[in-house]
Amino acid sequence: MHPVDVVTPGLLLLIACLVAIITKRIGFPYAVGLVAAGIALSLAGYRSGLELTPELVFTILLPPLVFEAAIHLKWRQFCSEAPLVLSLAFVGTLLSAGIVAGGMHWFAGWGWQASLLFGSLIAATDPVSVIAMMKEQDAEPRLRFLMESESLVNDGAAAVLFGLVAAWIGGQSGGVGTIALSLLTTVGGGVLCGIIVAAAILAIAGRSDDHLVEITLTMLAAYGSFLIAERLGVSAVLATLAAGMVVGNRGGQRALTEVGRTSMVRFWDFAAFLANSIVFLLIGSRAAGQPIAHYFMPAAIATLLVLAGRAVAIYPITQLFARTALVTDRLTQHILFWGGLRGALALALALAAPVALPEHDELIGVAFAVVAFSIFVQGLTVPRLLRQAKALPEEA
Repeated sequence: MHPVDVVTPGLLLLIACLVAIITKRIGFPYAVGLVAAGIALSLAGYRSGLELTPELVFTILLPPLVFEAAIHLKWRQFCSEAPLVLSLAFVGTLLSAGIVAGGMHWFAGWGWQASLLFGSLIAATDPVSVIAMMKEQDAEPRLRFLMESESLVNDGAAAVLFGLVAAWIGGQSGGVGTIALSLLTTVGGGVLCGIIVAAAILAIAGRSDDHLVEITLTMLAAYGSFLIAERLGVSAVLATLAAGMVVGNRGGQRALTEVGRTSMVRFWDFAAFLANSIVFLLIGSRAAGQPIAHYFMPAAIATLLVLAGRAVAIYPITQLFARTALVTDRLTQHILFWGGLRGALALALALAAPVALPEHDELIGVAFAVVAFSIFVQGLTVPRLLRQAKALPEEA
């Protein structure tokens, strides 16, 4: 028998609650406060025993964060905004990854394998950071929808791209046609997996009027879609996203009871709060131990390239919709650009990079540096833009 450590999670949750109270009173972004707290704990010598690993992020923390956000995405609005959202998420991810990869190869001197892998992982805008920021600032509805939906789909697109690049490095991929087919299969298979799992769960939920059973079934939908998709080799993030949208739209109207719907929303709000808290505390704790200063030059190059890649992903694509009903004003474009924060997913993918890469350690250190810039610099300044957008919703 091994003793169960209940002190560590209890202490982390207490710290998270204190940070939430303090940051709300002083008007400070919650995510930034948590990362700062994690850094302070690490510098003070405290070791929680929990590590920011790919397994922890993907298996435990990411599913509830994606699912909670997805249940609030309205299907009708998603369909109407889909051309813009999908263009930003898929085409934008490819453009951003390409610019970062090319820049790291030519300006930082990295090999093409490390450059392409880094470009794909850092192209992932973090839904954890973005959604937390949108909630805190009570952002304008359409802007909030665009930010959250683009971030969620972008997450899945970047994870798929990372997997394809990793397969190429491992010598498992073929020609262009094979890669394109693999991309379509991974994306489409993930979405289909999520829909099937959610539909099956709702069919079972419809036979019960116990809200506790309904909540438990939605939890199975979140984790089940993610884990089954991983086992099948398709996009787990997109599977959970699809499952969440099905549960949020169809379950909220038919399959779940009124008490079940209300309880589900409250439960997933709480689950997302817990996952958010742990993610940002562990990011801060892990970042404090990274030799970021040792990689200052490649980190500075990478940060500039990430911003350049995001700009190319946002401004030209939104301009394509300038004469349509999906037009976005200049301030919204600026927020989409500057609010594309990097976080847990990028770090999880970086930590999962092949150890055989000559730039392995440098890649991880640079990824932490880019995320630190994103959280502390962008995370502290985006709220001002959000307040401006909320105060002037009609300006173009």
